[in-house]
Amino acid sequence: MSEAVPNLADLADILSASDDYRVQRRLMPRSTITRPDGTPTKTAILIDVETTGLDLQNDEIIELAMISFAYSLDGRIFEIGQTFQHFQEPSRPISAEITRITGITNAMVAGHKIDIAEVAAFVSPAALVIAHNAGFDRRFAERLSDVFTTKPWACSMSEIDWASEGFEGTKLHYLAAGAGFFYDRHRAEHDCRAVIELLASVLPVSNRTALASLLDRARQSTWRIWAENAPYDLKEVLKARGYRWNGDGNPNPRAWYIDVDDVRREAEISFLRKEIYLRDVDLLVHRMDAYNRFSDRQN
Repeated sequence: MSEAVPNLADLADILSASDDYRVQRRLMPRSTITRPDGTPTKTAILIDVETTGLDLQNDEIIELAMISFAYSLDGRIFEIGQTFQHFQEPSRPISAEITRITGITNAMVAGHKIDIAEVAAFVSPAALVIAHNAGFDRRFAERLSDVFTTKPWACSMSEIDWASEGFEGTKLHYLAAGAGFFYDRHRAEHDCRAVIELLASVLPVSNRTALASLLDRARQSTWRIWAENAPYDLKEVLKARGYRWNGDGNPNPRAWYIDVDDVRREAEISFLRKEIYLRDVDLLVHRMDAYNRFSDRQN
């Protein structure tokens, strides 16, 4: 008499119930996370781009993936909708290094071009666009189509306090592992599905969904304060305080800057005048919200 084959899912549940084991489950695509219960919902889009490099001025999108999903204002995700995934052949061959990172070859993109009208039709119904590293994806996306400039954006990497929830990094595969699943990495559609699954998960400390935390942060205004022409010998002081250098080829100043909330705004301006410039200098200050955050247009 042959022995019954053990059910792997049951075994995984048994191991997960023990403090001595952690089980990583492969992420399987699904169409529903929370069944509709009559709660009003909006449509969001999760976006991911793969490019020929990091230089906005010279590099190009070679793959664009977007997945729509329904969410409620309290941060629950309901149905996962349609997927948009297209390759685009760049003006120059894809380097071996980019192929190693993305898995995308020149043969895969040969003859392909992203239809901008299809992109606009897909994005138009969305109330929110989310990316894991929106500071990268939004800038490339806006160069591709103006429709992305009309939408509020949120960043699942920087606008959730992952550290306070016990996570040791913000890279997507680290967060997925911490949430108990793994996926096929570095393809745009797979990354999108991983982020949606992550946003639907309940955070271990706050006991809220990651999306609820993200929405709270995205709704807040912040201020970008520029330290233009700051003395070079004080750069380490600025870095230690959290300032970052903008050296990109964009319309913004080549200068140090910091993003702060309303509470810190006046204190930061006072710090620059008293500790950096040593005088009452006029400063460049921009108000940031979900419509211009992560974009070159108003940063």
